[in-house]
Amino acid sequence: MTPLDEAHAAMEAAPENDAARLAFQDRLASAELFLLLSREPEGGDAIDPRMFETSEGIFVLTFDRLERLTEFAEGSAPYAALSGRILAAMLTGKGIGLALNPGVAPSSYLMPPEAVTWLADTLEGAPDQLEEVPQDIEAPKGLPEALLTALDAKLASARGLARMAYLVGVTWKSGARGHLLAFIDAAPGSEGALARAVREALVFSGLEAGALDVTFFQAASPVSARLARVGLRFDLPKFEPTEMKAPGTDPEAPPRLR
Repeated sequence: MTPLDEAHAAMEAAPENDAARLAFQDRLASAELFLLLSREPEGGDAIDPRMFETSEGIFVLTFDRLERLTEFAEGSAPYAALSGRILAAMLTGKGIGLALNPGVAPSSYLMPPEAVTWLADTLEGAPDQLEEVPQDIEAPKGLPEALLTALDAKLASARGLARMAYLVGVTWKSGARGHLLAFIDAAPGSEGALARAVREALVFSGLEAGALDVTFFQAASPVSARLARVGLRFDLPKFEPTEMKAPGTDPEAPPRLR
């Protein structure tokens, strides 16, 4: 069972459970998917996905394991490796759905074009930028377990973007109370990606209308010591260089659809 198999099984076991459905879509967006192609890319990064038509529409064919693609294709076949979020963005508005592991895994699933568009739109949204001054910091209280679980999963995938993060309760100078996630020693330029990850944790835990403020500090800042005393700590994985991939096989560097 892969993580997508498990998330799909949980969704199928509770079809009326919005949390299970959102958790599956979150897992799909974060997963590396292997997109079956009609032929090898020729020049640049343009790709020609293999598609199939059903009574429910036209779909591209994706798999969460290369072995599953090979089983479906009955042998080696051209493919491109893309993250679910990148693939959703490429397909949105084109009237094309996404077929996951068709006939080769427990997570065989058809995502219709409107669901692909919803996913792309959800992932595209950016958090609001506000300026507030914290007056008091305390231990976090009363946050839903679903949000803590979603945050833990999201930050575990934010490899190398920051050293750690602290979740705290906060009272702002305006008198408003809420919760704050403070990243420590964020990598230069990573602030937007980290803020979007927190927003996605809210959305996919079913708390889109909730609020969780995000800020950034250096470890040497006096505030960081206060955060460490009362905050719930999340350690982010360190960045480890990996072997360079061939064009069309980097999940976060999407080719163009032909």
